[in-house]
Amino acid sequence: MDGDLSGRTFLVTGGNTGIGLATARALAQRGGRVHLACRSGEKGRAAAAAIAAAAGTDQVRFHQLDLADLGSVQTSAQAFLALGEPLHVLINNAGVAGRRGLTRDGFEMMFGVNHLGHFAFTAALLDCLTSSQARIVNVASDAHYAAKGVNFDQLRRPARGITGMPEYAVSKLCNVLFTQELARRLAGTGVTSYVLHPGVVASDIWRRVPWPVRPLVTRRMLTVDQGAQTSLYCATSPELTGVSGRYYDNCAEREPSPVATAELASKLWQRSEEWTAA
Repeated sequence: MDGDLSGRTFLVTGGNTGIGLATARALAQRGGRVHLACRSGEKGRAAAAAIAAAAGTDQVRFHQLDLADLGSVQTSAQAFLALGEPLHVLINNAGVAGRRGLTRDGFEMMFGVNHLGHFAFTAALLDCLTSSQARIVNVASDAHYAAKGVNFDQLRRPARGITGMPEYAVSKLCNVLFTQELARRLAGTGVTSYVLHPGVVASDIWRRVPWPVRPLVTRRMLTVDQGAQTSLYCATSPELTGVSGRYYDNCAEREPSPVATAELASKLWQRSEEWTAA
């Protein structure tokens, strides 16, 4: 991995907790300028202050971002753009699992947060990313292998069942499809995209899973620092320069689900554009 990150700017969604916090902390400790985009103002500001203190830097900043509200997504992106800074790496890390209900805009919560909010956020920042020949890193999961496809009608309905894992798997498949389509659409611009499985990590993403099920889901998981390693690899490794659209697990390339086809990725992009007016 690249050691000294001085002069490089990183934006991490969900950087106040779990894998995102561990990722942001490591980037700051290596000299990067780090922006945390988080839903909770209180937790986001506290995380930014803690990271800055631990890294001995004043180069950590908090941004309000609610991925379940497309209006908030646009406001947050515009606030970052107004700073006039370059953006070298966008890490779309935030996510939810086992969470019921619909987003403010009427989408199944896990799809809306894990994919659609990040789609809109990335699209709003794309000119800035292109001018920096940036990397876009999307945190997915090997849960995407369990998805049999994307039922576009179901994406406007709340999750069903006890755990919500089928909907979670679909949202993570969407992360893979989004990354692949980014690579195709941005070929030749210098912007590259990566998608990864962080390992099975004991993070706050599982807090909405009902208590009787949660211990079964979270046992024998990695720490958040271990889980951040593949995000850091995709964000900073020189050996991935020029590589795009691929899936990584344990800092190594891996074949994604065969369901992740170019045709499905194109359809998801088209529908996501329509839904976000991107």
